[in-house]
Amino acid sequence: MTDRRGGRSTLVVVVHPVATSFTHAMAAAATRGLERAGRTVTTLDLYAMGFRPAMTEEERHAYHGEEPVVDPLVAESVAAVRDADMLVFVYPTWSSGLPAMLKGWLEKTMVPGLAFVFDASGKVRPGLQSVRSIVGVTTYGSSRAHMRAVNDNGRRILLRALRLNTGWRTKRAWLPLYRADHATVDAREAFLARIEREMAAT
Repeated sequence: MTDRRGGRSTLVVVVHPVATSFTHAMAAAATRGLERAGRTVTTLDLYAMGFRPAMTEEERHAYHGEEPVVDPLVAESVAAVRDADMLVFVYPTWSSGLPAMLKGWLEKTMVPGLAFVFDASGKVRPGLQSVRSIVGVTTYGSSRAHMRAVNDNGRRILLRALRLNTGWRTKRAWLPLYRADHATVDAREAFLARIEREMAAT
């Protein structure tokens, strides 16, 4: 679902197996803010849609072929990414990085011809230059200092590595809740309000 007239389409990728989780509450807050900003929002709830993150042998063989996507759910994701000018990832940080579901989604969705292309000299060029903004919304069990010490791999993948596919002019934003396991109800509500407020300002 895309607002082609205004180029204001946002893809929200939600990653958590429990529909009543705080992660889903964060995604709902982000969606409310984005809609207040007049954006068209498409949501991919990876667990709800039954996305299969592990790459099969067939998919690996197809990856560098003329048709790199063989899974219909991956094709749905590719179409959603192609239509968006803003990508928002909402997930919990597990084991100091991305959940396996999200990492697998990136590996299977960001295929040649979409995420990157090759120019006449064979050099890799960004394929998602229509994406103007990348946003990460996540919770951590650890402190900010700890995540800095271990290089915060999820943030580096989404805001640095993925940006190689969109171009250096892409805006980036990071909305973290550190030590979420110890956050009070008021702190969680304040964080949800922050998400909605910042998404409404996009």
